[in-house]
Amino acid sequence: MLAIIALLASLVLPAIPRATSRARLEAYALETAALLTADRNAAIRRHTEVATALDATERTIRSGASGERIQLPRDVSFAALLAQTCNGRHAGATIDFFPSGMSCGGTIELRRGNTGYQIRVNWLTGGTEVVSLVAAPK
Repeated sequence: MLAIIALLASLVLPAIPRATSRARLEAYALETAALLTADRNAAIRRHTEVATALDATERTIRSGASGERIQLPRDVSFAALLAQTCNGRHAGATIDFFPSGMSCGGTIELRRGNTGYQIRVNWLTGGTEVVSLVAAPK
């Protein structure tokens, strides 16, 4: 009997989809916003600049304050709109936070299918917000 159950499980388990769910996509967006907020708070507390690094090829977002890293799965589309220059220099692939609370600003978009989220960083306040993006049905 146990052997039959094991055989059935081996046939059924590969058929279960392993795609990122809507809830997990939202969790990635909220984790990203929390990481950005922590970097902003660290910049203020330490009286120094902190840069959050975004790497599209590695699909990672890395905290400049703690080194914490968010790894995005392959089925999640990852795009960022960042400032080309910030504070008089080339900004690169980072969102920089300053001791004043200000930042270089930027928008990170995480999307899977018709569902997506934008994590927006305000350049003036350094504050973050998560906005849901739902594409209209075709």
